[in-house]
Amino acid sequence: MASIAKTVVATGASSGLGFEAIKILLAQSQPYRFILGCRNTENVQTAYDGLGYDTDKHSVTLLPLELSDLRSVKKFSSQTLNKLGADKIDILMLNAAVVKNADEPGINGSKYNEQYIVNHLSQHYLLHLLREKLIESRTHIVVVSSGAIRMVSDVSTFDDMVKAQSGAQAESLYPATKFIQLLGAHWWRRQLQGKCRLVAVSPGLIPDTGIARHLPIFERNPEMMKDAKPIETGARSILEAFTRDDFPEDPEQIFLTSWGEWWPKDMYKLSVDKALQNKWSPTQEQVEKDELVD
Repeated sequence: MASIAKTVVATGASSGLGFEAIKILLAQSQPYRFILGCRNTENVQTAYDGLGYDTDKHSVTLLPLELSDLRSVKKFSSQTLNKLGADKIDILMLNAAVVKNADEPGINGSKYNEQYIVNHLSQHYLLHLLREKLIESRTHIVVVSSGAIRMVSDVSTFDDMVKAQSGAQAESLYPATKFIQLLGAHWWRRQLQGKCRLVAVSPGLIPDTGIARHLPIFERNPEMMKDAKPIETGARSILEAFTRDDFPEDPEQIFLTSWGEWWPKDMYKLSVDKALQNKWSPTQEQVEKDELVD
């Protein structure tokens, strides 16, 4: 009997870790149906076609998505739901991220900088938009986080850092926005408890993804490179979060490390503050009001 295809909806699968993770799944005997959001569908289609995967077994649908624009996120969610129809989402992978200084005006007049919008707000908004389908599907949600959250010791600076043209440097802004993303993951875990399973996972330090293409961060910090891993290793760390079922008894222990262990909460203890989670997890209505999404 043929296996039933699993449906995966994902951001950040155009290149780097996300592309490598999907590539690995396309080589498996388990059939998959992918709905992937990407900035340039034509180029990404060429890349996936070049894999030569079994199209009788797997399907890949690419939909336009620009995570720095909340209007694009809303359109992507609508197109995804239309494409799914009555079918469920088995796995939602939230992977996209960017590393940039906060020197530029907010995109489309946003009061926030691009790194905050892409690394947290847009994908938080996408969860709001897909919420009913996720609950109906009992979706397994994988949030691709980062060990860089350990660099955060003071959350009082976040309000200013995430503003457009705040002048925040990428080395401090990236850990801050990924920490905020983790706050959102905790918040969504609470909202969806008993309905969906949510896991945050670190792929490890993978410098060859191009995530820091805007800045020579690794050149400025050569000591970081001693922990560097290849893209395939990072992708397999992410995929491990797709299938792990040995969840800790403590529901707040949601973070899977790149070496396959569940991080104890004291490694990210600041993020389990519920008041802080609430602060950085705005409602759908508030997001749309702030970002002028209609």
